Amino acid sequence: MRRSFKNLAVPAIAAGVLLLAACSSGSSDSGSSSAAPESSAATSAAAGAECGTTIEEIAAKAKEEGKVNLIALPDTWANYRGIIDSFVEKYGIEAPVMNPDASSADELTAVETLRGQPDMPEVLDIGPSFVQQAKDAGYLESYKPVVWDEIPESLKGEDGTWVGSYYGVLAIATNATIQPNVPKTWADLKKPEYKGQVTINGDPREAGAAFAAVVAAALANGGSFDDVMPGIEYFAELKKLGNLQTIDVTEAAVLSGEVPIALDWTYNFPGLRPALEEAGFDFQVIVPSDGVYGGYYAQSVVTEAPHPCAARLWLNHLVSDEGALGYLEGGAIPARYAALLEKGLISDEIAANLPSAETIAAIQFPTQEQVDKAKALITEQWGPMVADQ
Repeated sequence: MRRSFKNLAVPAIAAGVLLLAACSSGSSDSGSSSAAPESSAATSAAAGAECGTTIEEIAAKAKEEGKVNLIALPDTWANYRGIIDSFVEKYGIEAPVMNPDASSADELTAVETLRGQPDMPEVLDIGPSFVQQAKDAGYLESYKPVVWDEIPESLKGEDGTWVGSYYGVLAIATNATIQPNVPKTWADLKKPEYKGQVTINGDPREAGAAFAAVVAAALANGGSFDDVMPGIEYFAELKKLGNLQTIDVTEAAVLSGEVPIALDWTYNFPGLRPALEEAGFDFQVIVPSDGVYGGYYAQSVVTEAPHPCAARLWLNHLVSDEGALGYLEGGAIPARYAALLEKGLISDEIAANLPSAETIAAIQFPTQEQVDKAKALITEQWGPMVADQ
């Protein structure tokens, strides 16, 4: 599972192929393509050059295309339903979402499986541990949105192959109605009263949020961005204690009460709060004091996109003021957070959905080299140490 409230449901298209790939996606070369990356990039770049350089020019060309194929964007995840609706209303372009609950691994498999077809995903939204894999496969177009200069260096690839349009903080979310003794730290989660209740957000070899949980646990247990083994050891201990639950953290599971404690991004709860309250649940979201980890998801225009201008317009929409405010409404922190603050666009009401200003200011992101090193170690050790496979 790529994200909380997302299962590993596979789209009906090429279901067998996608399922097999998702099962093997822990390998660093899963999702690689036989297509020639340089040829793909050159063809896609040429098509994109015809879209124009201003939003008005790109929007006009995108309107002619009429559609952009999206993937892995659940309605309640960082307010993606609101962001998609604003895009469709503003530009009059269709924006269907294939397999909203897809993992990052599933996204790359979908691109490979549907390559050259009109319904291929055209913009990815993947965890940073999958960026290099996607780049090596030739899937990432080099495209810099109009507001490129306002995006922090740590939230974009120098070559323009990706931007991290939003980020969040890994938190411990507790259904206090079921578990009134709310844990506040990673150390707390080892207590016997949490037996069978702590739910990691999928498999860290496939899912960005689960990967983040391992890194955050490493930071809380003497590790670092360069050494995530303490995080793997931490989850091995949780499993041995019987506290680690292995069911999928889907929206249905949360609302049914099957997930008393979820390790998840801070932005996954504002959109669910009305439904949680209707179910009679008091969910408390706490950023653990002993391991703060902020993580982004990377957005990229896919090479050979069937609708290259609409894909570029969607990416521009995500990092625009309107898209950024949409993320904020969902409790996510937009890449251009500082720019919006400077413009006075972040109200007290919006800020109430976010982690504290002190937490945001303390967030640091690992380098791509550190992410790749951590992914390799987790891929190698998670099976024998935690997953028994």
